[in-house]
Amino acid sequence: MRVFVAGATGAVGRLLVPLLLDAGHQVTGISRSLAGTDRVLRQGASAVQADVLDRDVVRQVVATAAPDAVIDQLTDLSDADGEATNRLRREGTRNLVDAAKAAGVPRIVAQSISWAYAPGEQPADETVPLDLGAPQPRGGMVDGIQALEETAAELDTAVLLRYGVLYGPATWYAPGGPAAAALSGDPAARFLGSVEADLSVISFVHVADAARAAVEALDWPTGPVNIVDDEPAQAREWVPVLANALGVPAPEPTSGQQSWARGAFNGLARSRGWQPAHPTWRSGFAAQLA
Repeated sequence: MRVFVAGATGAVGRLLVPLLLDAGHQVTGISRSLAGTDRVLRQGASAVQADVLDRDVVRQVVATAAPDAVIDQLTDLSDADGEATNRLRREGTRNLVDAAKAAGVPRIVAQSISWAYAPGEQPADETVPLDLGAPQPRGGMVDGIQALEETAAELDTAVLLRYGVLYGPATWYAPGGPAAAALSGDPAARFLGSVEADLSVISFVHVADAARAAVEALDWPTGPVNIVDDEPAQAREWVPVLANALGVPAPEPTSGQQSWARGAFNGLARSRGWQPAHPTWRSGFAAQLA
């Protein structure tokens, strides 16, 4: 299959490109920077330097690549800029989908998130609605996810990978990353997550498992799929384990809780054959140091 990867040098994309090649796919990856395109070329794929927010350029490069599928792994979180990522979800996805339509591409696999669900007591499955109407700044994030998913669904097949919180290489939770800085009390840490050891529940997924899911999703039917590990957990459980793995102080536990922080259930992904190599953050956090 010919696969066009947007976000080919992000935390997921940099692992995804070699996995696609190993699976026998022909890959074209785009990056905004020359360093990014060089990285993709070194991995053995074709590379194009392009800004996904440039509608005309995107249409041209997708037409030239003539892919059978588009994979959208676009984020802009290196500077903890949530609005920049929301713009990519709205405008970048719009440009990719319009370019795919013009080129006759029937399939897209798109990176979504698993913490945009409406509040509830139990981990959410894919039937739970998004948390539309949430107060800001959460409301803007959820609106961006809704726009991404609705736009992607305009293609014949749109697999929406609702990832858990990503950890592993090149993520915020990697050794020396923003989470470690926040746990160490660095006031300059640029980090949109939380390391408060409260009762809020989230689901994690190792970035390598996220990348493998994107490869497998090329054969999945349309619709959202939670890509999370097997153990949704309260922050007062996972924060001390993360701190220990990173070698930084753990905060004292608190009794607060975000009502929307419920975690997610991965039964649908597992029913399709996806099996995380890191089924729990308990061992996965320590594996980051290997």
